[in-house]
Amino acid sequence: MTTFEIVKRLCQDRKISINDLEESLGYSKNTLYRLKTQTPGADKLAAIADYFNVSTDYLLGRSDQKDISINKDIQTIAAHHDGEEWTEEELEEIERFKEFVRMKRNK
Repeated sequence: MTTFEIVKRLCQDRKISINDLEESLGYSKNTLYRLKTQTPGADKLAAIADYFNVSTDYLLGRSDQKDISINKDIQTIAAHHDGEEWTEEELEEIERFKEFVRMKRNK
């Protein structure tokens, strides 16, 4: 999947158009359509990643991990769990929390 296709899908998930995204980022019209044939510069890639709260690796198709902040939060929680095994209930609660955050971001 190309960077353009990934960005297009992210826009669809947010129910915005590519043109809306370009306007929000201060880009001229059709800037993002160039992603079909060109690799974006680091500054544009970072701005798009920040807008959608995803990693640049995700935008480039190098990672399937979309929600970077959720994963970082989970790692932080895990680090403070003192090495104990997670109970089934705790793991289910984490999954519910992750889904809640995803839903809030997509509104």
